[in-house]
Amino acid sequence: MNLTCGEAVSVIAVVGICLFWLKHQTVSLPPSLMRPLPLLGHLLHVNTDFRVDIPKWRMKCGDIFSVKLGAQLFVVLNGYDVIKEALVKKADDFSERPRMHMDEIMIAQGKGVQINSGSVWKEKRAVIITILKKFGMGKKLLASRVQDEVKYYLDHLCGFDGHPVDIRRITTLSTANIICHILTGQRYAYHDETLCKLVDEMDQFTNSNQQAAVTIFFPFLKYLRRDTALRRSVLEIQRRLQSFIESSKGEDPEDNFIASYQAEREDKLRRGEATTMNEFNLLKTVFDLFLGGTETTSTTITWFALFMLNYPDVQEKIFEEINKCVGTERPPTLEDRPKIVYLNAAIKETLRRASILPQSVARLCPNEVVLRGYTIPKGTIIVPNLDSVLFDDTIWGPDPWSFRPERFIDEKGEIKNPEELIPFGIGRRACPGESLAQTELFLYLSSLIQRYHLLPVMPGFPPSLNYKCGLTMTPEYFQIKLMERKK
Repeated sequence: MNLTCGEAVSVIAVVGICLFWLKHQTVSLPPSLMRPLPLLGHLLHVNTDFRVDIPKWRMKCGDIFSVKLGAQLFVVLNGYDVIKEALVKKADDFSERPRMHMDEIMIAQGKGVQINSGSVWKEKRAVIITILKKFGMGKKLLASRVQDEVKYYLDHLCGFDGHPVDIRRITTLSTANIICHILTGQRYAYHDETLCKLVDEMDQFTNSNQQAAVTIFFPFLKYLRRDTALRRSVLEIQRRLQSFIESSKGEDPEDNFIASYQAEREDKLRRGEATTMNEFNLLKTVFDLFLGGTETTSTTITWFALFMLNYPDVQEKIFEEINKCVGTERPPTLEDRPKIVYLNAAIKETLRRASILPQSVARLCPNEVVLRGYTIPKGTIIVPNLDSVLFDDTIWGPDPWSFRPERFIDEKGEIKNPEELIPFGIGRRACPGESLAQTELFLYLSSLIQRYHLLPVMPGFPPSLNYKCGLTMTPEYFQIKLMERKK
């Protein structure tokens, strides 16, 4: 029997589809809410805010379920035990990162620490942690840098003299300054063009990147989408960070992350050690540090301020504690942290209730793996649903959507540190900057409440607790009035 070219192609296509179907019938995939449509998968059944859909799917499918979005299979993990089993006990199977569209835009493709996997990622993470520890991460040296920046921050807020202020914008400039100081050894004025442009482009990047994520579902779209705004923001951020790298050459490596990285690379080359450290990796690492060290901390501080407007009794209780333990004549220091229990509880409650990274950091399965009886195919993207832990009423009580710091204080009046509080992630991909973030949160928030009374612009009408989706879940835009407390 002779087949035409078109008939031969049709036969091959039908056979291919049958083989694909048979393979997936014999593999025990995690359940889905319904059978995926050809090409589209479940795209017609999910919202732009996937956070809304996950609880509904979990209720019907269980703690592990799959979602097919276009060409990509996702498996969502729910509950502390499941997430811990996958990301901690089976870390070798769930520690790689999927390649994002943003990474393909960058000059330093496949570099740095955020998206990388394997030996490159391990070396970069180790280098970052080593250098940050040398700079005093979690110790007095780095804390003194943060404290200096907090003073600039509070004095800048004083200039508004009780008028409404966009506290998120100023907080982002301030936390970005800390990262700039770590990277280059110097800080910038809040009106400095370089700092302002970096923060503006970062905001553009975080808003555009979620839209560009559609290329994960339909890879061919990356050849059709222009993503002009995202591309421009990424390249502009890189250009300005590259200028940091150029200006740091020859600087003191004891006070400059970039110079310290370059010195570490030269030492390895001098000793004849194999290394993946190079200029492209440095650029991407600096990009990752700037984004990760600015966005999450400023967003958490903004959420804290919003909670203080909505829960004024909590704010006053924090101030009374600070007034009793520290007074108002000097700013709080890191040594005061063990004494200010209620504030520490309020910070933990902010991290839990805000849940700014509800789906944490996505992982990629490099090989087929079995988890709790389900087969997860190679190439699947794993989504750890942190909301399922941070809002679990069996852990936090019957009111997980309320803001109640008391849930982190035991009957002796001491702070509780439940292992289920995982806003920074868990396992090998947990945030390496958690210690710095915790230091910043305590020093910023203790000093802010000590000096200012946070008030809504309209007395008695605090802003809503609604959020908007981006790389992080940020509060909807609001302004705040800051009235200086009398000493």
